[in-house]
Amino acid sequence: MNNVQYMQRIRDYYRGQGYEKPYVWAHFEDVPFTPLKKPLSESTVTLFSTSDVSVRREEGEALPATETTVGEVYSVPWDTPTETLYSRQESFDRHATSLDDIDSYLPLNRLREFVEAGRIGAVTRSFHNINRGYSQKLMTETSAPAALAKCREEGADIAILTPV
Repeated sequence: MNNVQYMQRIRDYYRGQGYEKPYVWAHFEDVPFTPLKKPLSESTVTLFSTSDVSVRREEGEALPATETTVGEVYSVPWDTPTETLYSRQESFDRHATSLDDIDSYLPLNRLREFVEAGRIGAVTRSFHNINRGYSQKLMTETSAPAALAKCREEGADIAILTPV
């Protein structure tokens, strides 16, 4: 069985992208974990991704600034048909995966099914994308507070985070 050295692979990938300093993983002595206050079947779930998901636009139509600014958190209505969504992501391991199957990195359909089956209470009106950067400071000071604001604004009890 092959053992994937994920963390080393990420460090090598960033080095290959031209970053001079090796990637440093965030580390916290105290994990900000909060137990569920109600059963999952009664909870509202939201979804955050770093996959740069966008709605297909007409040729030449510009993306909104929130979708192109590093550190921004932008939202897409949950009822947007998945066939109109795509990932603008360019920084992923093309040898290990593809972005053809949106459910593999943005489980909108699975979460909809979980609502229908009563496994989760509801989903928020939108799912969200985080335009991440290489900076932990940017994530800590800009993106994370913006993501928390989205959770509070939409009444999310639970946030699921999915990377590409």
